Amino acid sequence: MSSTFGGCSALVSGGAGGLGGATARRLAELGFAVVVFEPDSARVENFAREIGGNAVGVAGDHTDEAAICRAIEAAQERGRFCVNVNAAGVAIDAPATATAEGVPHDMQVFRDMVELHLFGPFNVSRLSAAAFAANEPDEDGQRGLIINTASTAAWDGQARQAAYSASKAGIAGMTTAMARDLAEIGVRANSIAPGPIWTPRLAGAPDAIKNALIANVAFPKRFGNAEEYASLVEAMLRTPFLNGQTIRLDGAMSTPLTSFAR
Repeated sequence: MSSTFGGCSALVSGGAGGLGGATARRLAELGFAVVVFEPDSARVENFAREIGGNAVGVAGDHTDEAAICRAIEAAQERGRFCVNVNAAGVAIDAPATATAEGVPHDMQVFRDMVELHLFGPFNVSRLSAAAFAANEPDEDGQRGLIINTASTAAWDGQARQAAYSASKAGIAGMTTAMARDLAEIGVRANSIAPGPIWTPRLAGAPDAIKNALIANVAFPKRFGNAEEYASLVEAMLRTPFLNGQTIRLDGAMSTPLTSFAR
């Protein structure tokens, strides 16, 4: 992929949130026309105006194929659509697998969590990749790049994170397979697995959880920030040989037991 990105467009799912918002801003700074994709129409429109340039907001859910296709069409209208970053997510509170009182985990909660954090990103990925196939390849034969968001919970799930951890392990597990699937059409696929990144979702967590997370970070001794996630997105853009990888972004965090019960 060229080191200059004028004339290119990108679709960022969860693009008005913490990680997605920082990524949308960075891509716009690099010269991309950015499509901000989220369910809340007022939020995406306001955020797209805030970014400025050739950004546009498209409201829709990433489990809705028709809505994703609208977002892809908007990206194609604004440039060579060649980048898709999926960073949508919600709070991770969930029941225990079973309680001491004998109450089992609600299966609908499990389904909803997997639908949101695994099915949704794959849905946007597959439709974006199909659109990339029509692009003219660059000097490396590249037609596009997909970046999904895993989590350190893929390997180090905490109490009450069974559904979330299963979803994020699915993102990490499909990344290399997806890259190998898409190699024949010149599309790369990578994932970023953040540890504790300061986002509005983390800001709303109880202090006990925040303190436990910071205690487990080796260095630098702080939360990560969304701009560091966006910087890693940019590095993936600029490094064509980086493909099929899930990279942890966690300050060498160790993960002793931390309950996510509120």
